[in-house]
Amino acid sequence: MQEGFDIHTVMSGITFWYWWILAVVLVILELMAPGVIFLWLGAAAVVSGFILFAVPDIAWQQQFLIFAVLSVVSVVAGRLWWAKRSPTESDHPTLNRRGQQYIGRTFKLNTAIEDGVGRITVDDTTWRVNGDDMPAGTHVTVTGVDGATFKVERVALSEE
Repeated sequence: MQEGFDIHTVMSGITFWYWWILAVVLVILELMAPGVIFLWLGAAAVVSGFILFAVPDIAWQQQFLIFAVLSVVSVVAGRLWWAKRSPTESDHPTLNRRGQQYIGRTFKLNTAIEDGVGRITVDDTTWRVNGDDMPAGTHVTVTGVDGATFKVERVALSEE
């Protein structure tokens, strides 16, 4: 009869080398699928290996707990460091925020703003606007966006 598989016996054989091999595998994964996540997990595996090297009698459950905690800490610290080091800048910061692109632009009201609500047409889209009551045809400037609604103000008479 075949003996049963004992997870504790298998996992108790983990040495610091396993963690360092895992670190190398994770770094290779980082090279193949860059996303700056495997690198930090690899760093956690390296540190876990050093801890196990210094204290070889750590139970496998504790080793995995140490690796898990170090992984979370290294990923968060790494992300913060990376974000501070290379902030994402764009020459089109409002590219995917369509409504933000219209702030500061002037349009003519399609429908009067009554009870604070009216409509304007921008390109091929009609937008709901909020602002002070005013008649259709009045020129307004978009001052903000709240979801799919523009906040508008009347353009000063000297500009109309």
